Amino acid sequence: MTESTPPAYFDALYRETDPYGYRQRWYEERKRSLLLASLTRAAYDHAWEIGCSNGEVTADLARVCKRVFAADLSARAVELTQARTGNLGNVVVQQARHPVDWPDATFDLIVFSEVGYFMSRDDLDTACERLRETLRDGGLLVACHWLTAFDAAPLNGHEVHETLRDCLRLAPCFRYADQDFVLEGWSTDQASVAMRDGLR
Repeated sequence: MTESTPPAYFDALYRETDPYGYRQRWYEERKRSLLLASLTRAAYDHAWEIGCSNGEVTADLARVCKRVFAADLSARAVELTQARTGNLGNVVVQQARHPVDWPDATFDLIVFSEVGYFMSRDDLDTACERLRETLRDGGLLVACHWLTAFDAAPLNGHEVHETLRDCLRLAPCFRYADQDFVLEGWSTDQASVAMRDGLR
């Protein structure tokens, strides 16, 4: 069985403060904008971001959520996210290895972005089951993943999203895909945004 990506990989990666170019690349800025625009509500009570990296998405989520719980396997990534969001009073950041570590809470928004393919098949299956249990009734789970396979990841983005679709047993809310990444959302609430706004 292929194991999850080891912590040493992330320790080496986060010797840089922005290893993925979140602050420089238009690709990353556009992807964040699409993720935020896909949210089906204007505001959320409690969000959980799994794999917060250096906190760029975390800071954006803090604008639309009363509370944000952000977690990452890398201690350095946690430090970077704390520095990025230190002026925000509604963000808590913690080091955690999922699915071994799991919060004792439920959330109305879960962001599972660029993290699933670092998990082994068994760990991803376990995470999917627990994600379903952790999502509040009516809540939204958003997943976004790079589609091109790479050596450090046991899975690719296609496999991650196939697993999520099969395992979550939730109604699909939206899907965007291009040559580079896929962005999908699921919820227990099947009402569309227009329905909630009384347009249909």
